[in-house]
Amino acid sequence: MYVMGKREFLSLFKGVKSFIVIVILLLTSYYSAKFANVLMSGIELSAKEAENIHTVGLLGLILLLGQLFVAGLSHDTMNREIHERTMRFLVTRTSRTSILFGKFFGIWLFWFSCLAISFILISIFAERIDFFIFSQVLSLVTYQICLTILLSVLISKPGFTMFLGIVVGLIFPIFGFWVVFTKNVWVSWMKFMTPFYYLEREDYTFLVIFILAGIMLVIANLIFNRREC
Repeated sequence: MYVMGKREFLSLFKGVKSFIVIVILLLTSYYSAKFANVLMSGIELSAKEAENIHTVGLLGLILLLGQLFVAGLSHDTMNREIHERTMRFLVTRTSRTSILFGKFFGIWLFWFSCLAISFILISIFAERIDFFIFSQVLSLVTYQICLTILLSVLISKPGFTMFLGIVVGLIFPIFGFWVVFTKNVWVSWMKFMTPFYYLEREDYTFLVIFILAGIMLVIANLIFNRREC
């Protein structure tokens, strides 16, 4: 699992797409933190909101485009190996569970590193690191990673997961916010399956997002262990 995770982690730092995503994250973090005081001067904010204003840009970016970024880099993390027949070689050297969890760990560590650097950059202007918001953002990204892995296990063609990743990345935030705020009783129950409902609350219920992510990862593992490679 460690070897697989290291391989996935290092591979994510290669390529133009990864470079673009990292640059977008860092630029958003830098400029949103740098000009946070300008935003504060034109808007009336509570003490709590003013305290967290430096992280608004990064949090908004991950909320709206995080799924698109994660899917763009890792949509084929599982089905690419199957499509290129390299999975047959991998399963002879380690268990399928180790492969899947290793890939998850590598992807998760990549995003943890990106977010940690972004928050350190923000702390230069904020003069503090808000570990509560960092944990919230990390929980959201963890959910997005597990959803991407699940789709990559369910769909065998990398080309289709690339297309689906774009569609889901654009629609999922809109749908997620809609089910959170809608009064329609037929669909409002779905808010408990999305991370946005738990991020809306200002307490530690966001930890439920990690549980939802874990459930998706377990389902992906069960499906993967029954698939032909």
